[in-house]
Amino acid sequence: MSKHDGPVRAGVDAGKSRHWAGVVDESGATLWSKKIENDETAILIALGEILELADDVHWAVDISGTSSALLLALLAAHGQQAVYVPGRTVNRMAGAYRGEAKTDARDTYVIAETARQRSDFTIIEVPAQLAADLALLTAHRSDLIADRVRTVNRLRDVLTGIFPALERALDYSAHKGALVQLTSHQTASAIRRRGRARLTARLANRAVRGADAVAAAALEAARSQQTVLPGEEVAAQLVADLAVQILALDDRLKRVEKQIRDTRGRPQAAIIESLPGMGPILGAEFVVATGDLAAYADAGHLASAAGLVPVPRDSGRRTGNLHRPKRYNRRLRRVFYMSAQTSMIREGPNWDFYLKKRSEGCRHVQAVIALARRRVSVLWALLRDDRVFTLVPPAAQAE
Repeated sequence: MSKHDGPVRAGVDAGKSRHWAGVVDESGATLWSKKIENDETAILIALGEILELADDVHWAVDISGTSSALLLALLAAHGQQAVYVPGRTVNRMAGAYRGEAKTDARDTYVIAETARQRSDFTIIEVPAQLAADLALLTAHRSDLIADRVRTVNRLRDVLTGIFPALERALDYSAHKGALVQLTSHQTASAIRRRGRARLTARLANRAVRGADAVAAAALEAARSQQTVLPGEEVAAQLVADLAVQILALDDRLKRVEKQIRDTRGRPQAAIIESLPGMGPILGAEFVVATGDLAAYADAGHLASAAGLVPVPRDSGRRTGNLHRPKRYNRRLRRVFYMSAQTSMIREGPNWDFYLKKRSEGCRHVQAVIALARRRVSVLWALLRDDRVFTLVPPAAQAE
């Protein structure tokens, strides 16, 4: 097969078990289209066939995550670069082409055509080992936190059904002693039989802070309820099991957070964490969310990527109509918002700036966002002399 003159665009509709790849020329005509198993051998065969079509191949994918990790790694190993075309863009561009069919082959064509017509998509860089480690650890931590919140809510719901006074008496989302208490005694009658002294001794043996206060609160709640409710025995077993699960999740969270803190070799970690409110966890999430910091021209571009800059929606005589952006990096916004919230715990410039914005009529959220925007400029000034992170691209996190 003779090679095609001029550049071609290869679009990939990535999937978990298989991809669909297609190639279009400069006129938009399809040169090659085929389903590819998400397997190294299959991808290499397809890669060879596509590279035989032309000397200049430009790649575009709609997913930059675990589904396309093997594909992107093989492309990088063969000197090929790919750009990220967001799924939102593909969805909207699909309406510009004839027909209403929704197939993988058509999506692939739209991806390739969109990449052919636009040259401003973000280039995907395969993350280095350190970057990949941080991305996995922070994502796993987020999953564990979500599991913990769900389990705590389930525990409180079950406990309310048999012992509402005890559910109100203790904070199960933040107090280890409350959970330890539930691993052994879940009903009012069991707590009364045990007594305050033995409850306190057991909690103290488990290294619970304020063991006596926890025991006293549980015993007071037990004395307020004498009625045995239906299903109490089974519910008590479920409560004990859920309490054990939450304590195990807490241990796993501590191990993951220690791993993140121990990953001190990441670039500019000390500078990032020197910003008040930006500790090791948020610092790691910032590094993962920003990707290559050199991709941002200035602090304004970084703030815009984080959704901290309002966007105009002017039309005709309507000017100065500013709104919150809809497309931005949610993870990056969370990093700056949470760090801004944390920085206000102690008195200082951050707290003073927040009070200034409140005095100007801003609501709490507006004042925190204004503070977060200001902190972007501060952090940018700290990092501007050495702005190199080789991490996942910010566009991959924005959708």
